[in-house]
Amino acid sequence: MNSSPCPYIGRFAPSPTGPLHFGSLVAAVGSYLDARAQLGQWLVRMEDVDEPRCSQAHADDILCALEDFGLEWDGAVLYQSRRKQHYQAALDRLIEAGQAYPCACTRREVADSSLKGIEGPVYPGTCRAGLRGRAARAWRVRVGEATICFDDRLQGRHCQRLALDIGDFVVRRADGCFAYQLAVVVDDAEQRVTHVVRGADLLVSTPRQIHLQTLLGYATPDYLHLPVVMNQAGQKLSKQTLAPALEARNAGRDLVAALGFLGLQPPLVLQTASVAEILQWAIEKWRRNFSLPSTCSASAVR
Repeated sequence: MNSSPCPYIGRFAPSPTGPLHFGSLVAAVGSYLDARAQLGQWLVRMEDVDEPRCSQAHADDILCALEDFGLEWDGAVLYQSRRKQHYQAALDRLIEAGQAYPCACTRREVADSSLKGIEGPVYPGTCRAGLRGRAARAWRVRVGEATICFDDRLQGRHCQRLALDIGDFVVRRADGCFAYQLAVVVDDAEQRVTHVVRGADLLVSTPRQIHLQTLLGYATPDYLHLPVVMNQAGQKLSKQTLAPALEARNAGRDLVAALGFLGLQPPLVLQTASVAEILQWAIEKWRRNFSLPSTCSASAVR
């Protein structure tokens, strides 16, 4: 384990596929409070690497919404769509190290696999030994047999055996887009992110990211995965489930509701407070509720 003092750098990284909704607000507020409670930096990154689904208009709307809620970020906003050369460089390193290989399999072929994992079919390694004359479609990274574990500050210890749960996973898709798993790892490393606070729906992705961090020689951040907001049908609140967009006129009310969802128990007096006053109260409350280690550490155990 690697341990040394370092400044706190956190981030909020939405995908600009639609306007900010309450579920996204909860993630933004949680990551913001965690950073400010530690007197750390809070970065904003637009995860628009999946360009067909994202737009600059949605990115601009999200930034405006963050301003409406008083969530001021540090530095310039980073856009993944402008960083393809960085992801390609990381992929080239994996290829040179023999850790990534081309794959000719279609989605249907992978789906026909009898191996089932935590996110659907487990890739059976069909192209590990070569393409057998077929054209390459995507690039996959090899996973080892070891179990990857990490300690989440809220969810506790979480372990995965990637070979059984996921299989060799895609880092560059058949359409040429780089996969989220690779892009987020490269960006977190280059932005020197020390703490990742995000929704628990991404908990199962973390071992894959730790695996890539290890292969690329990057440090592993501290993780805190927040509860996910659900709608009345029991579905994750998202653009796909038609979550309503936030409105500036309701900023104070929605901010207090987000604090309540995060378990901070905001007092009634905050209902009439300004956004700045609400956030100041929340930062102090978060500081008391969430104790952080005084060092940054690589928490993966292989």
